[in-house]
Amino acid sequence: MTRLSRDFSYKTQRDAASPVSVDVIFASSRFPNYGSRANSNILEVKEDAKLASMKEGVRNETAKLIDQENRLSVRDLASKFEKGLAAAAKLSDEAKFRDVASLEKHVLLENLRDALESLRERAAGKTKDDVNEAIAMVDSLAVQLTEREGELVQEKDEVKKLATFLKQASADAKRLVDEERAFARTEIEKARAAVQRVEEALQEQERMSRATGKQDVEELMKEVQEARRIKMLHQPSKVMDMEHELLALRTQLAETSKCSLQLLKELAMSKRGAENTPYVFELDGIEALGSFLQILPCSSKAPELLDCLIQWYRLASEDGKKDLISGATKPIYAPEPSDVGRVLQAEVMSDGTSITLTTSGPIDPAAGLGNYVEALVRRHDTEFNVVIVQMNGDEHPSESIHVLHVGRMRMKLCKEKTTLAKEFYSPFMQLCGVRGGGNAAAQAAFWQPKTGISFVLAFESERERNAAIMLARRFAFDCNIMLAGPDDKVTQKTT
Repeated sequence: MTRLSRDFSYKTQRDAASPVSVDVIFASSRFPNYGSRANSNILEVKEDAKLASMKEGVRNETAKLIDQENRLSVRDLASKFEKGLAAAAKLSDEAKFRDVASLEKHVLLENLRDALESLRERAAGKTKDDVNEAIAMVDSLAVQLTEREGELVQEKDEVKKLATFLKQASADAKRLVDEERAFARTEIEKARAAVQRVEEALQEQERMSRATGKQDVEELMKEVQEARRIKMLHQPSKVMDMEHELLALRTQLAETSKCSLQLLKELAMSKRGAENTPYVFELDGIEALGSFLQILPCSSKAPELLDCLIQWYRLASEDGKKDLISGATKPIYAPEPSDVGRVLQAEVMSDGTSITLTTSGPIDPAAGLGNYVEALVRRHDTEFNVVIVQMNGDEHPSESIHVLHVGRMRMKLCKEKTTLAKEFYSPFMQLCGVRGGGNAAAQAAFWQPKTGISFVLAFESERERNAAIMLARRFAFDCNIMLAGPDDKVTQKTT
């Protein structure tokens, strides 16, 4: 493809996919204060709500304890540590290969110098001067190679330090989490047993009430209060402490990941410097689902991004073939579930020069998102609270809360009793993450129920946005529909 035709293609793509590439500037105050039920449905907290019955209260306490235990999984944390160790091992292997190559270069230079020495003994006049000059150049190359070896040795030491640090941190984290998790499970089992006893007592009391017509309400209330007291005794002191420990470990892991990415960027910069390749832009951001990547200038010679043509691609891990992401023409791009496990690439064109930026590795999944979606799949319908940012390409001034229903057969967007859109899954429906900029790019989605109707929706969090996309695609796949974004290449399911 020529430069002129490529520029025209980018401009046409940008004009044709403007709704999906909108910049989403989202204020956190748009959503009120929400609480969470035991079944994970979102509801607005009301202080004057009526007290539930004793039997329902006991069941709610049991459901909360089970949900609390499910949140104690740390497999994703251990997976992150192991990925860091694998990256460090890969860097170590590359350093070994460079050592072998450096040794071969020394041998070649030594053989070349011996050959020139033997030639100088037989040469005379101007030829001898040329041979002397060649020998001097070989000596200079040997000195440069020695200096480069010193730099490589220093890089190798840094990689070894990083691997040692990751290994020690992984061992400490696993030991600490295992201890705290075992202790918390013991406490939760005690509380669950107490709640079970209360529920059995309640059932026994109901049977007695049918026979005698009387029920000792005060005694049952005391037992329920005792069960709640036991739960409150262990929850703040043990489980909350463990959550703080996990938060600290996640922070430490994020810092370690940043250090690893910084080392990879420095290695890429050194390689570009050796190849005399201009390094004017870089990709900034965490390469994981739930965050966003941003193209930033890293040189005073970098052109203005507003004057550049930008296009993002997905690279297939097996053959390296790249697929154009329609509408992704902004400096910011928030990965969506389709990008997990694939390498992202951004192409920046300015004044006929094309600069390619690539992520250091495949996009990582979000921690715990898969288990969360699997839990939602068991339901017939799941509700997500959203705010409409755009409707049919026009700004939506209202900031009121709407509800997006993701069901097994269809999707519906409504507000109380008013329905804005309700469609069954079909080949004309599109759903993907917003491919524009703004501070809420990672928590906004583009939905086209049918041709001629489209919405840009902002969710409460990045987790809710990605869960809604994955859940809808899962249900659509069961209906023999591949749900994707505009112009995305998909393969229809065969029956």
